[in-house]
Amino acid sequence: MPTIKVLSAGAVKSMVEALGPEYERASGNKLNIAFATAFAQRDRVIKGETADVVIVSEQIIAELEKLGLTAAGSARNLGQTVTGVIVPEGAPSPDISTVEAFKQALLKAKSVAYTDPKAGGSGGIMFAKMIEDLGIADAVNAKAVLCKGGLDVSTKIAGKLAEIGTTFISEALPVKGLKVAGTLPGELHNANTYTAAIHKAAVEREGAAAFIAFLTDPATRTRWKAAGLEPAF
Repeated sequence: MPTIKVLSAGAVKSMVEALGPEYERASGNKLNIAFATAFAQRDRVIKGETADVVIVSEQIIAELEKLGLTAAGSARNLGQTVTGVIVPEGAPSPDISTVEAFKQALLKAKSVAYTDPKAGGSGGIMFAKMIEDLGIADAVNAKAVLCKGGLDVSTKIAGKLAEIGTTFISEALPVKGLKVAGTLPGELHNANTYTAAIHKAAVEREGAAAFIAFLTDPATRTRWKAAGLEPAF
């Protein structure tokens, strides 16, 4: 029974985990899936780790293909998710209607959760640059709750270990105990497309292609949307 090795970013974890068992039953193949931040997976591939399928951001897949580490022409966009602002369930929703309002919400909060940029998460890297550009990096980082990834941010918020946090909505929706206050306002709006591709050194190339086709079956579009990802197929 073939085993398909998958390296996946956390932003699409809910759908990969939901559709994975269905693919296994339909194909007779097995999946071996490892989740981590997009840049952590990028580094694993660049350092020589092999897999059958790599699922990371569209930009990283383009980089890996340029380096000859994914099979040319195998990339398929899965879906796009946007960065949301989250707070514990039951807490008042902060005013994030404008960039200035969001800036003040961050300054007023006693604690702010986001992905540690050093962990390689796209959202954390974006947020670190954003607060730097807003001129509030020192103030926010003095009370930051740095997390291992978007799911960790969501868990910390749900556990009331931070007052406010930002992460991709697709990583917040599966977690109970929090609410999405909205998306980042105005020019801060941030969206990221996630893409699957076959690793250049894939052992189970046929199974890898079949899994990507399964993930992008038009019949799954409504499920992708419900998971906070706008399907790209």
